[in-house]
Amino acid sequence: MKVNQAGIDLVKAFEGCKLTAYLCPAKIPTIGFGATFYQDGTKVKLGDKITQAQADELLKHHLDTFAERIITYFKKPLNDNQFSAVLSFSYNLGTGALKSSNLLKKINANPADQTIREEFLKWKYAGGKILPGLERRRIAESKLYFS
Repeated sequence: MKVNQAGIDLVKAFEGCKLTAYLCPAKIPTIGFGATFYQDGTKVKLGDKITQAQADELLKHHLDTFAERIITYFKKPLNDNQFSAVLSFSYNLGTGALKSSNLLKKINANPADQTIREEFLKWKYAGGKILPGLERRRIAESKLYFS
């Protein structure tokens, strides 16, 4: 199980890329494709700047790190599209959200269960409201999962 190009492209499309550090909605300095820290663990600071190549490398590092964490959560093998979709989900929401989710429970029970699509879509809320961007991302993740 590994992240594929479709998964990388999905993350890139929804995260967007900023080469100068900014405050994300949670007021955390962020850079590149949603990174809050660098490969060496140093936190991103406002005023930091990186190149596109550095942003791509930072994303690869973070996706590899997330993949190493979540791969242990699965009881059954997933294909690369399934794994990449779930990796995008956890990159956006955190590994803790995945670990305690009904999404993971359903995947572990039966990776082909069509109700997994609905589990992705349950994660489209922030502050009790549906966020169109989150809804689009969850739809894209579920499409990748079942492709």
